[in-house]
Amino acid sequence: MKKDIVVPAAGESVTEADIASWHKASGDYVKMDEPIVELETDKASMDLAAEISGILDITVEDGETVDVGQVIGSITEADAPSEPATGTKEASKTEEKKTETAPKAESATAGYADKHPSPAAAKLSAEKGINLSNVSGSGKDGRITKTDVANVPTQPAKVEQKFSTPVAAAPAGERSTRTEKMSRLRKTVMNRLLQAQATSAMLTTFNEVDMTAVMDIRKKYKDAFKEKNEVGLGFMSFFTKAACRALQDFPIMNAQVNGEQIVYNNFCDVGVAIATPKGLVVPVIRNAETLNFKDIESSIVDFAIRGRAGKLTLDDMNGGTFTITNGGTFGSMMSTPILNIPQSAILGMHNIIQRPMAVNGEVKIRPMMYLAVTYDHRIIDGSDAVRFLVRIKECLEDPT
Repeated sequence: MKKDIVVPAAGESVTEADIASWHKASGDYVKMDEPIVELETDKASMDLAAEISGILDITVEDGETVDVGQVIGSITEADAPSEPATGTKEASKTEEKKTETAPKAESATAGYADKHPSPAAAKLSAEKGINLSNVSGSGKDGRITKTDVANVPTQPAKVEQKFSTPVAAAPAGERSTRTEKMSRLRKTVMNRLLQAQATSAMLTTFNEVDMTAVMDIRKKYKDAFKEKNEVGLGFMSFFTKAACRALQDFPIMNAQVNGEQIVYNNFCDVGVAIATPKGLVVPVIRNAETLNFKDIESSIVDFAIRGRAGKLTLDDMNGGTFTITNGGTFGSMMSTPILNIPQSAILGMHNIIQRPMAVNGEVKIRPMMYLAVTYDHRIIDGSDAVRFLVRIKECLEDPT
């Protein structure tokens, strides 16, 4: 029995994917339900598992773009290979001696893919003029992958000296470049950001918030909260609840443009921007206005863990009526976030800095954070955006 490996459908708008990497090589034995290949779509990565046990035959290599429904390989049903028999000590020594005296050419059969480039690696090596004989393969059985070739430093061409004029000495240290194919996720992010710039009238308003009250509450209750709920009490739950309250007070900030109509949402599906090894993703907390602090914190921790592991699904990231991004975790003091279209507003959080502030006529040191709201000026007036941000400030400075 032979079973084709077919690229599955992964959502209405997804028509193609990139083969990120095969976990096995052609000729390998694979077990049923064992992950065999990682596919990367516009929004997420996913593993395909073997539907039967047998011998794998790969027809489309790493790095290639494939369509939904395309056959990228097959599995021929077969029994698991038997373990090699264990001989006597003397027989082992005899076999060891044979191996030592055998010609080197025969030892190549131990790894048939050793020093053999994948099609993508061969193409890139030809473009860069790289001799593959000195490249070590990191793939299965020593196969040379596209990444191996991309990591080989390119040597600058030697220029013949034709003039007697002194030439400046070459800069000290190694000078090299590295070319890497843009991932499908990065290309999608790039196109969406450009689309946001081209189709909306973005404007950003700023304010600052005194985080004293929030930090005092966290300090007082964080241990009891974690003991009871088995999740930490972070800043995101405060900001999410404050944003939901402000969105309900200013529903235009939670609306979207649809042609010449404005679509108002009576629910708050809040997207939370998360940095992953493969790029920025924005999973969505559904009906955040109905959730308590524990539910919000648990959702964010789950998204972060699955995001780092590449396990977020398209359903996790579809939709959303408003987005929160926290550049403060990386040290950002102030920024102008870009809309996550088709949404009309996004809240930017930043780092908390101890600054001298005038409080009731006295100078006191307070933990301060700059907040930014970018909004679509086509449907949102500046007065609404400013009052929206002030409402968030009020909620955070007096959380009770």
